[in-house]
Amino acid sequence: MLDGPLRPAKDRLLGPLTRGPLGAVPPMVVSVLALVAALGAATAAWQQMSVAAVALWLVSRTADGLDGALARHQEVASDAGGLIDIVFDTVGYAVIPLGIAAGIDTRAAWITVAVLLATFYINAVSWTYLSALLEKRNAGAAAVGASTSTIMPRGLVEGTETIVFFAVALAWQDGAVAVLATMAAAVAITIAERMWWARGVLA
Repeated sequence: MLDGPLRPAKDRLLGPLTRGPLGAVPPMVVSVLALVAALGAATAAWQQMSVAAVALWLVSRTADGLDGALARHQEVASDAGGLIDIVFDTVGYAVIPLGIAAGIDTRAAWITVAVLLATFYINAVSWTYLSALLEKRNAGAAAVGASTSTIMPRGLVEGTETIVFFAVALAWQDGAVAVLATMAAAVAITIAERMWWARGVLA
């Protein structure tokens, strides 16, 4: 929901970094850093180290935003890089709730995370297949002038909302189950939104 409106602000914040000493760092190195930090955040959550978990999660998401900015700055942006980026993101989105569940280790936590990951799975199919159909119809990223390799139809839960939900769940262990349950419901609404939108676009 907020990714589109916040993208210009994100670009303004990350722009100076690409023109500074970090400007020569290969984007792939930053992508790997984002993945490693996400894995570290999940591990910290498992060990109930809330401060470290939140810090590593935010480092991961900052690096995730920076790798694309670096690729565009260095004029090396590619579809392969975009694919690696989304796969690494998906790994992070999977391990964070698993780390939280492992740290809490209650039946309610594991069931909630299972439901959340199920909604992630269905949501991923809904938007990736829809994006492929839009590309097939010449209405994809290139057609709309997007800076990303593919376009993700808008929804209630996007990258920004995921960062916030996970940060709150990592920081607030006692309320993590409720936070992740709320997120699962919001992702379900997102799926419905995208299917309704596709109903009109693909008719």
